[in-house]
Amino acid sequence: MKENEEISLYEIDTNGKINKNKVKIVIILVLTAIFLVITLIYSINSIKRYEVYKKYETQLLSIKEEEELKKKKEAEELEKKRQEKIPKLTNIGKQNIEKIYNCDTKRVFLTFDDGPSMRTNEILDILKQENIKATFFVLGNYVEKMPETVKRIYDEGHYIANHGYSHVYEQIYSSPQAVLDEYNKCNEAIKNAIGVPEYNSHLFRFPGGLVGGKYADIKLQAKELLNQNNILNVDWNALIGDSEKANASTDFLLQRLKDTVGNKSSPVILMHDAPAKKSTVEALPQIISYLKEQGYEFKNFYEIIK
Repeated sequence: MKENEEISLYEIDTNGKINKNKVKIVIILVLTAIFLVITLIYSINSIKRYEVYKKYETQLLSIKEEEELKKKKEAEELEKKRQEKIPKLTNIGKQNIEKIYNCDTKRVFLTFDDGPSMRTNEILDILKQENIKATFFVLGNYVEKMPETVKRIYDEGHYIANHGYSHVYEQIYSSPQAVLDEYNKCNEAIKNAIGVPEYNSHLFRFPGGLVGGKYADIKLQAKELLNQNNILNVDWNALIGDSEKANASTDFLLQRLKDTVGNKSSPVILMHDAPAKKSTVEALPQIISYLKEQGYEFKNFYEIIK
């Protein structure tokens, strides 16, 4: 019996060892399964998080691209507007200047010489109220003294043309080259005042006008030299007489306007925004009103030099 009992005990011990091994294997398998499940869940979540991140990243990139595109379009629009205010002389512009006093429809150009001055801002206020664009033939030495006013002229869409630097006849008309030098010096002052390095009006008005006078020959030679440098000139064919006598009344100025405009289809009107021209400012609303009543459309030289 002892031998049988020993065998029986041996079998129990053996079975016990086998069961323990099985348990260990089962535990390992379970742990492995849990690990795999956890790994799988983590992987799935990681994939989902990655997909969300990529989607978010795509949205951010899209938003960034849209913002960059918007900024680019805004910059292009600003540059386009900036370029539109920089005169560019073409053959069409040259032809337009040659035919400036003739037009199939009624148009009028308001031009102001000898500024800027203390009167310029008053004139600009009136023009702004009337929604009219004019042309200012400025003097370089005054531009240097009043750059803010010149900047306002430019910013509000008026044409800044050139009247030389000094307005001293003996200096300007000492030679044709002196006329060109005065133009260039004034143009430099304008560029500095408005902050546009490439600005060039391509338009000059001879102090005292082109025709006649003591310096007639020099002026004609200077005109040719200016043309060679792509600089045109324009005088006037109508005026208000604000330089004909001191302290002229508004009635006098308005009558001179009527007399000189007459039935012209395209009057280029000479006025001044010099310090003493208070009556010019006072008469300007009536001048504008009269021209409107006569059916004129107001133009400036941006529509001529292009």
